[in-house]
Amino acid sequence: MPAPEQNWRRTVWGFAVLIAIYLIFTKLIPRPATLTPSAWSLTGLFFATVAGLIIRPIPGGGLVLLAITLTPLLTTMKLSDALGGYADSTVWLVQAAFFISRALINTGLARRIALGFVRLFGHSTLGVSYALSLSDMVLATIIPSNGARSGGVILPIVRSISELYGSTPGATANRMGAFLMAGVYQAICVTAAMFYTGQASNPLAAQMAGNLGYRVTWGGWLVAGIVPGLISLALVPWVVMRLFPPQVKRTPEAAEFARTELEKMGPLTSKEKLLALVFAGVCGAWVSSSWTGIDITVAALLGSMVLLVTGVLQWEHIISEHAAWDIFLWYGGLLRLGKALNENGVTETFAKAVGAHFEGLHWFPLLVIAVLIFYYSHYFFASITAHMLAMYAPFLVLLAHSGAPLGLVVFSLACFLNLSAGLTNYGTTPAPMFFAQGYVSMKDWWRIGFVISLCHLLIWGTIGFGWWKLLGLW
Repeated sequence: MPAPEQNWRRTVWGFAVLIAIYLIFTKLIPRPATLTPSAWSLTGLFFATVAGLIIRPIPGGGLVLLAITLTPLLTTMKLSDALGGYADSTVWLVQAAFFISRALINTGLARRIALGFVRLFGHSTLGVSYALSLSDMVLATIIPSNGARSGGVILPIVRSISELYGSTPGATANRMGAFLMAGVYQAICVTAAMFYTGQASNPLAAQMAGNLGYRVTWGGWLVAGIVPGLISLALVPWVVMRLFPPQVKRTPEAAEFARTELEKMGPLTSKEKLLALVFAGVCGAWVSSSWTGIDITVAALLGSMVLLVTGVLQWEHIISEHAAWDIFLWYGGLLRLGKALNENGVTETFAKAVGAHFEGLHWFPLLVIAVLIFYYSHYFFASITAHMLAMYAPFLVLLAHSGAPLGLVVFSLACFLNLSAGLTNYGTTPAPMFFAQGYVSMKDWWRIGFVISLCHLLIWGTIGFGWWKLLGLW
């Protein structure tokens, strides 16, 4: 653990960098004539905040709250307006999903689902990888934290099965563990792209799309992501196995391990049964929201309140869900700052400036160029959210102005952003969790990530685009 002096020094230097970014942006870069001084100050504050989420002089939630506090001092926005993001229904949708996910983890139902898949498909090493990938896919329908579901549920099972075959970091890593760590992690990036709740910032992408007049629903994202997502889930573990073949191919003990663990857990408890009903009910309400008119946030909050009233979820669980409240602080704040940029014309001004360099280019080759830039720029981001905040809205506006169909643009950028997290060992929250197990070297992790990126671009850029054409997205 770093000494307090080291932490303090890091904090001071971190804020010095952020202040420099703000001053360079607002004082040295010429302000576009279409923007007011207040809008330009807001832009500098926003980019300094995004940079802060990358270098993290203090935790992200605190950093965004500081930005919200500074907003009325540096711009004409009132504090009550700056705090408006915390009343947004999208923020509370994420909160409610976190509460339900806590119940899934605490009751053991999430682990039971994962073990069930391993018992069914875990008779080979490749089958174990598929089983855990499918488990994460099911949990991604309602757990918006890829760190909670993948790091808290899937990773311990990966480690346990690896050690069951004597595969530990070091000399025996290639026996099984290295393949499972790399293969399952790459699949986690796919499940994050498949669902509205696959990753915490996906609703933020939907919100940005809504600002341009394109409504994204939970069911709409499900339909858009399911076909290319399932094909990627089928292909990715197989490709990783070719790149990083395990020495152990048959794993009957893994299925037996899952069976034994399930026996230890016993039959479904009454709380698990009720939770399963709530799980199915909330997902059903989300899928049918466009027909029933039921707000998906209302459905999620109602589901979490049913769990609270029946005792499946305790109030202590809700107030101690640190990850959820941390996300609440940075998510709500960033949501409002992003909206303010759009309201002040900053996003459109940026898009027009960039678009001037591609004038006369048809929207489709421009989309291809944008997707490639968007995808591989993730090498410079340690957070899907930071990447989304920095680039998603401007690219949306740029491509919309070029005449590109909004539906195609919205899902292309949102899905490829989640998939790009597989490039590095720091691309999203579960990445360092899996990498820190010590089974895979950084060189191999990056090599696998790059090859898999080519697979994703091929699958989602051909089958995905074709599927979206059938859906009428373009």
